[in-house]
Amino acid sequence: MKQPLLNQEASSSVEETSTKSLFTDAGWFSIITFSWMGPLLDLGRRKTLDLDDVPFLDDNDSVHGVLPMFKAKIVSNSVTGQLTDVTTVKLAKVLVLTTWKLILITAVYALLSTVAAYVGPYLIEYFVDYLNKSSRSTKEGYILVLIFVIAQFIEGFSTRHLQFRSKQVGVRACSSLVATIYQKCLALSNQSRQSNSTGEMINVVSLDAECVGNFSRSMHDVWLLPVQIVLGMLILYSALGLAAFAALAATVLTMVANIPLGTIEQNYQEKTMTAKDARMRAMSEILRNMRTLKLQGWEMIFLSKIKELRKVEMNWLKKNVYTSAMLLSVFFCAPAFVAMVTFGTCVLLGIPLETGKVLSALATFRQLQTPIHGLPDAVSMIIQTKVSLDRISSFLCLEELPNDAVTKLPRGTTDVSIEVRNGQFSWNPSSQVPTLQNLNFRIQEGMRVAICGTVGSGKSSLLSCILEMNSGRYEKVLEACSLIKDLDILPLGDQTIIGERGINLSGGQKQRIQIARALYHDADIYLFDDPFSAVDAHTGLHLFKECLLGFLASKTVVYVTHHVEFLPSADVIMVLKDGKITQAGDYTEIINSGEEFTELIVSHKDALSTMDMLEIPSSNFGSTFDHNVSGSTPPIADEQKDDNTAEVIVDKGQLVQEEEREKGRVGFIVYWKYITMAYKGALVPLILLAQIIFQSLQIGSNLWIAWAAPISKDVNPPVSTSTMINVYVALALVTSVFVFIRSGLLVMAGCKTATMLFEKMHQCIFRAPMSFFDSTPSGRILNRASTDQRAVDTRIFELMGYLLFPAIELLGTIVLMSRVAWPVFVIFVPIIVASLWYQRYYIDAARELQRLTGVCRAPVLQHFAESLTGSNIIRCFDKERQFISSTGHLVDNLSRPSLYNAAAMEWLCFRLDFLSSFIFAFALILLVTLPTTLIDSKTAGLAVTYGLSLSMLQGWAIAVLCSLENRMISVERILQYMTIPSEPPLIISESMPGSQWPTKGEIELRNLHVQYAPHLPLVLKGVTCTLSGGMKTGIVGRTGGGKSTLIQALFRIVDPCIGQILIDGIDISTIGLHDLRTRLSIIPQDPVMFEGTLRSNIDPLSEYSDEQIWEALDSCHLGDEVRKNELKLDSTVTENGENWSAGQRQLVCLGRVILKRRKILVLDEATSSVDPRTDSLIQETLKQQFAGCTVITIAHRITSVLDSEKVILLDNGEIVEHNSPAKLLEDSSSLFSKLVSEYSMGSDYK
Repeated sequence: MKQPLLNQEASSSVEETSTKSLFTDAGWFSIITFSWMGPLLDLGRRKTLDLDDVPFLDDNDSVHGVLPMFKAKIVSNSVTGQLTDVTTVKLAKVLVLTTWKLILITAVYALLSTVAAYVGPYLIEYFVDYLNKSSRSTKEGYILVLIFVIAQFIEGFSTRHLQFRSKQVGVRACSSLVATIYQKCLALSNQSRQSNSTGEMINVVSLDAECVGNFSRSMHDVWLLPVQIVLGMLILYSALGLAAFAALAATVLTMVANIPLGTIEQNYQEKTMTAKDARMRAMSEILRNMRTLKLQGWEMIFLSKIKELRKVEMNWLKKNVYTSAMLLSVFFCAPAFVAMVTFGTCVLLGIPLETGKVLSALATFRQLQTPIHGLPDAVSMIIQTKVSLDRISSFLCLEELPNDAVTKLPRGTTDVSIEVRNGQFSWNPSSQVPTLQNLNFRIQEGMRVAICGTVGSGKSSLLSCILEMNSGRYEKVLEACSLIKDLDILPLGDQTIIGERGINLSGGQKQRIQIARALYHDADIYLFDDPFSAVDAHTGLHLFKECLLGFLASKTVVYVTHHVEFLPSADVIMVLKDGKITQAGDYTEIINSGEEFTELIVSHKDALSTMDMLEIPSSNFGSTFDHNVSGSTPPIADEQKDDNTAEVIVDKGQLVQEEEREKGRVGFIVYWKYITMAYKGALVPLILLAQIIFQSLQIGSNLWIAWAAPISKDVNPPVSTSTMINVYVALALVTSVFVFIRSGLLVMAGCKTATMLFEKMHQCIFRAPMSFFDSTPSGRILNRASTDQRAVDTRIFELMGYLLFPAIELLGTIVLMSRVAWPVFVIFVPIIVASLWYQRYYIDAARELQRLTGVCRAPVLQHFAESLTGSNIIRCFDKERQFISSTGHLVDNLSRPSLYNAAAMEWLCFRLDFLSSFIFAFALILLVTLPTTLIDSKTAGLAVTYGLSLSMLQGWAIAVLCSLENRMISVERILQYMTIPSEPPLIISESMPGSQWPTKGEIELRNLHVQYAPHLPLVLKGVTCTLSGGMKTGIVGRTGGGKSTLIQALFRIVDPCIGQILIDGIDISTIGLHDLRTRLSIIPQDPVMFEGTLRSNIDPLSEYSDEQIWEALDSCHLGDEVRKNELKLDSTVTENGENWSAGQRQLVCLGRVILKRRKILVLDEATSSVDPRTDSLIQETLKQQFAGCTVITIAHRITSVLDSEKVILLDNGEIVEHNSPAKLLEDSSSLFSKLVSEYSMGSDYK
């Protein structure tokens, strides 16, 4: 209890800024060879890496290092110096200016790599001529070999450092964007928040920022392409003369063919992202309200909505990937097409086709094949990045909260705390009618001001326009807010991790912690928005006395309250109606001056009169008050425990544990499940066959033209030139057919697999028990539904297709080289063994780094989601800097394994490049030293042509293999969620209840024992009672008594370990969950509304007519309010129902149960968010609408249960009192009498 609330600086972040990375301290040789990665890889072989094992980032790669520069560049490139005028072009420019040094370094590496790659094709002709000479100079041969090898080394070295430095650029760009987007989220205006859902904003972070970061891999491809074409043209012109221009024309033609396909793909990509946004928005909202969905039996309906959204997304996704496959096929065929046109032109122009020239041309075409193959990906990446930058810049341009709306004066300069002059305030500036109108008031320093009014009158809106806080103290606050006892109960005291949305706290605990957070800051002005709604009368009275009257006696306090008993203590009371202040003055001044305030008082007195009729023993009042209120830490009274509070399966005292991840290599079973999921794997052999035929024909066509061309002018060709060209063209055309077949089948299998994985995972998520959602932050689930699903949607089947290409090509190269010089095969064996050893040495660490990347992404998304929900709190406590710092820490935690994973890949590829160069050099030396009679110069030339690509092919094969294994972790993570334990069946066909069940509504509890896990203590201990059909029953008791557990057991959120619950004689454990939950009604404590319309919220299943809906709305006193809106039943509901007040949302929940008209109704603190008058109206409505129904009520307002026919008092999981309220009140020593006395005493308090 020594750490201050909300003021704990991230010490780890400070430590991180002062620690150098391994890369920063490495020597030049270590940097060149990536040897600085050795210690981490070695550690990865010896143990499973954890985040603590991963070295820190260099300062320049971390958020705190790169963000200031990024923001400075935005300011210098913006007219206003703000984010609101950032365009896509400006954003791209700022990213370039922020990372320009690294971009320049990578450009140099890219140029070096490109130039070195074309040295080999240029020398091929000379090497073939050298091999064809009858008398050869060994020195000349060795010089050629040396040039070949040096060029290959420079190419490999440059490529490796290009890739790593590009990743650094990506990390810096992504980190800058994520941190900037987070800052923007905290500053958004209410209108911007309503127009952009949490799901959309999370997508901007999880998908768009990452996409921009990934573009760094392709950023040089566009300008390198013309450089490569120029180099290729020079080589071709030196070998084939004017025919080189035909090659240029053919190359340009293939690129031009890409333009319309690229445009189509961009359109499909944008549509896919829009559809993904809609799906993620819906998923985010559903996860937030899963408890409500399960209680209502709606989860499968909402799952079908997710599937419908996915169907729309999949429609665009298929079009996108099929277009991408078409592009890929075109460019796979491009080298053969260019060769056909070039050699055909040579024949037409009479240019002789000799073996050396043909092989030089083929080597050049093969070299051009890499950028041409990469061009579809580059174009696709440019398109995706453009779309993402558009979305990010649009988001950054959203309207922010004005900084000048509130003028803050230094302390001591005025005795006026708050003054509003002619205030017009609206949540939506475009609204014609402001939420608050014509506000004029002045609040003097030290005054207590109460704000009251009916539901939706604008009370909370009034507070939201004057927020202002500061900092302060701790221990006294805990005592004043009755939190010391709570901290003793929590597993790790005030170091206990609070679950998502305070899932492991009761409603009252959450409310008191919020009050403590406010008190802890020694501010001049305190604003409280109905702070007593979730606590019982006794605790509310204590908080009012100790906090508002005691702790804040000298402060200016403005409080909204529905509790009339706390109004007399106010210096000024403001009564709001329809957004206007209708009355203002102290209690005595306005008690008789207006109808609005009088109605509230009368409603409250009517409730108290119920207690008077029950003849409450007066002797208990004084003793109860003296004993409980004067003590510094009174017992925590009847706070409504959130439904899940006891449902906490704790480990090491914490509810939310670190995310589980698989250990070791991705199992074969994961690959097997993936490839056999679509059509039971029937397409796999067809894809393999098409790929093998395509590449065999491609190698065969090159072998054919090398054999058919004459070795020199003086030698007659084995076949005529026309035959040579015709056969080559025929082979090329057949090759193209199989390329298209292979691409089509691959995409078909990939899309089907993605669909099946999506549906199975979501089915398991929606059928999971509530304990899963309570202990699993929604960010983890959203991470699988977005990032992991995207990998399955687009990347994995592509990588599997890519893996086949270098593998088959490598095999062909080995065969060719071994045929020319058989000792090469002998060398190949140990080299392959060494390559595989390096790969295995690397993969242990790389695999865990990739898994850590996946695990560390969820906290970033979770932090975003929770910060968006609590952005008002963060702003009013002036804690933006601390939360931005936390974001930087989390983003750096994500960047660390990601960057070191990339470095590990380059460590591996650098060593594989060296081994490939060794094989190539060995083969060349053999060709130079072996006698001429033992060498076929044509085949030798072709072997060297393929050997030039050996390094690239081996690196490509291993890189794709490792990348595939890393990506397969996404499949592994999805499969992990396909094994979540499921709830019992929704429907049991052999024991379905009758269509009218329950008819009487009788509930019988028999020896009910409930525990949330086998190793946890019992929460209910032998509860036995019968609630007769049509009886009104109130359930009361202290916190942790078992009230909510009883309700959960009734709805089978948790099943009893011993005992039974019977409804109308049917054991509820024998029927399906859907049959049970849809036949019961509940109004939960937290009123939930979903994005959509009022109609879709009150009748999600579209079961009722408009007339029935209007009747229900009138019954719950919302009809008149809804009729004021032009859209009526189609009135818009924004995310979380934020454009409706809490009380209105509660009334909508009431409307739902009125529509359903079930025989059993549970009221779980149903009137906590409404004023006494509305509470009275609701109680009257319930009496009218549910006469003859079984009603079970859990409430803090004791008046809500006083008119019950029976009251059950639970304590420590057992029924300690049960009888009619009148009977229980006859005994002044009963626990129920004490609760009523506390409420009555609070009502008389002034």
